[in-house]
Parts: sequence; C-alpha cells; structure tokens
Amino acid sequence: MVSLKLKFRPSIVEGKQGTLYYQLICNRRVRQLATDFRIFADEWDPQSEQIIINASSPRAGYLESVAWTVKHCLERFRSVVGEYTFDGRPISVERVVEVLKSTSDANTLFEYMEQTVRHYQRLGQLRTGETYAATLSSFRRFRGGVDVALGDIDCTLFEDYEGYLKRRGLSPNTRTFYLKHLRTAYRRAVEEELVVDRKPFRRVSTATERTAKRAIPLQLIRRLKQMDCSDLPAFGFARDMFLFSFYTRGMSFVDIAYLQKKNLKDGVLSYRRKKTNQQLTIRWEPCMQEILDRYAADSSSPYLFAIISAKTRNPRRQYQNTQSRINRSLKQLGEMMGLSLPLTMYCARHSWASIARDRGVPISVISQGMGHDSEKTTRIYLASLRTEVIDRANRKILSLL
Repeated sequence: MVSLKLKFRPSIVEGKQGTLYYQLICNRRVRQLATDFRIFADEWDPQSEQIIINASSPRAGYLESVAWTVKHCLERFRSVVGEYTFDGRPISVERVVEVLKSTSDANTLFEYMEQTVRHYQRLGQLRTGETYAATLSSFRRFRGGVDVALGDIDCTLFEDYEGYLKRRGLSPNTRTFYLKHLRTAYRRAVEEELVVDRKPFRRVSTATERTAKRAIPLQLIRRLKQMDCSDLPAFGFARDMFLFSFYTRGMSFVDIAYLQKKNLKDGVLSYRRKKTNQQLTIRWEPCMQEILDRYAADSSSPYLFAIISAKTRNPRRQYQNTQSRINRSLKQLGEMMGLSLPLTMYCARHSWASIARDRGVPISVISQGMGHDSEKTTRIYLASLRTEVIDRANRKILSLL
C-alpha cells in the first residue's frame, strides 16, 4: 500500500501560521515530508484536508499557487506509483521521496514562478511575492492550468497571452504589469542557466502609459481639512489619514500603518519605505501631532497609530482592510466635494508633488512629483538631497494651509 496525503500542523503559538506537510505511507512505513508552505488555521479544512481559498483575501493568489503545486505533486506521485504498479515493480520510500523532490525542481514556468513567490516570502517582501502570485494566477488561467517547460517558451506563447489579456478588456498598464513580471522571472531563469534565452518577449509591448492625473488643487485640500466630520467618524478618520499623508510628503498608507513609536524621536520622524526600503526623515510638525493625538496607539503597542493591533496575527491583512475602508470613505468625500476623479490615499502623494512644483519648489527637491515615467528616477532625485532641504520645502507647503 502506497498513499500520500497533505496534512496541516498548526503552530503552537496562537495566531501564527502553521505548516503543510505530506504524510507518506509506503510498505507500512509512515514518513512525514516537510514543505515550505505556511498557512493559517482558518485556511485549512480538516474534514476535506484541503486548502480554503477566499477569493477576496489578499492571500488568495498565494493560496492558489500552493494548492496548484500540491495538486501537481499528488498527480505526479499517482503517475509514478501507477507506472510501478503496471510493471509489477516494488516501490520504496526513497523512490517516492525522490519523485516528490523532482516536482519541486523549477523546470517549468509555473514551478519557477511558484519558487519566486516563496523566495520573496522568505525575504519578508510580501507585496512583491503577491505580485508574482497574481501574475502566475493570470497566466495559469490563460493556459487553462496547463504548465509549460521553460525550454518551450517562445514568442508565440506571449503574443497569445497578450491577446488573451486584450480580449479580457485589461488596460495597457495592467497588461504591462503581468508581462513585465513574467519577463523578469524569465530573465532570472536565464541568469540561473535554467534555460537558453530565446527572447520570447520581443513581439509584445511592455510600455507603460502615463496614468490620469490624480492630484487635487490646494483649495480642495483646504476644503477637505475644514470639513466637519464630527458626526461621521469613519469619514473623519479617512480625511485625517489623507491629510497626514499629505503633511508627510505623500507617505503611503502602508508606511503610516507600520510606523512605530521608535520612528519618532527628537522632533524627527524616520522610517524606511516598505516599497523601496529607502530611508526617509521628516521634521515633525504641529499639524502631524494633532492627527496623532486623535488616533495614537495605546501605551502597550509598539505602533504609532492605532491602525494595526499588536496582537493581530496578520498585520498586513489588517492594514489592507483598513486601507480599503479609508478609500471607500475618501471616494464618498470626493463625491460630496464634486471631484471628477476618485479620491484615494494615493492622491495625497500626487497632490503634494503637484502643489510643490506649482509653488516654485525646485524640481530637484520633488523630482516633479509623479511627472516621471518611473518611480526609479524620483527615488534617485530624492536620495541625493539633504534632509533639511526637503523639510524646508515641506514646511513651505504646509504653511499654505
């Protein structure tokens, strides 16, 4: 008797991720084989012994990738066992382990993308891992779940994929998002000498279109600041988070949510951007303190704002849910103000850069805000500036409110 089942071992620490492993029974010998996959208890169905995938969850892409890998592994196992049974050959535990190991080798595009997702997860770069998982999910749907060997990838494959994305009505920038991540993964596979470069992306477009303007003028930010939201606390919180982002030169909400008390010292806020790991410092202004006074975390929390609970098992999910609520409230506030564009947290960053440029702040200080075709250029400009120059520019803008 030979059988292989996927099992889940919960963490001994409440709220932490548990481990997925295979239970192998071969010739009455039982062996447990570890995997690199980690899931939460509520993502596992003990009755069906299957992974639960909630399409609205931010981990859906990752869980789909894990589920597909497990399915592929079990199919490969059954295939090999069937071959041995048909030939009448005995199969050993060692041979089964060898088969399972071979399924983890990145010889196909799906497998290599899954390996890439796990690589970024181990590095703690969860957002990057999620983008590769989302790309893999899209490409897997295009292929109908049929994998492709790295050596079989050619121009026609990605031409067909680009056509599939167009037929689904995806915007040029969304198509570019998926194609660029596939291209990056393929180039990495080439560097690792897993495949010879056949330049399969030369017939598809990976150009990025300039996005629609997302900045709002200073007078509208003044109106937003002066709005009475005392009877609508959800609107008030969303408005204040938008203003705090604007006050801090367009700080992204993920960085606001993860700010810790140790980041604020001697009137200076220092933090690293989650997206780029760039170190930024901002002079702490009274308008920032006013917002912190309203939403400060309690004394037992390491966080600056009461956005992420110190006891939560998944801070990333918590901040993402909060961000979604904030953006819904901001959209409604924008409609109340008669804005033609949806108001979101990201508008604060565009607005600061646009207002700074229009008020004569040197281009070198703001790198024209969102005027560049890539954020890389913006980071290069900002990284070369002295902190006090940026602080003077920020103070100049805040004094206008």
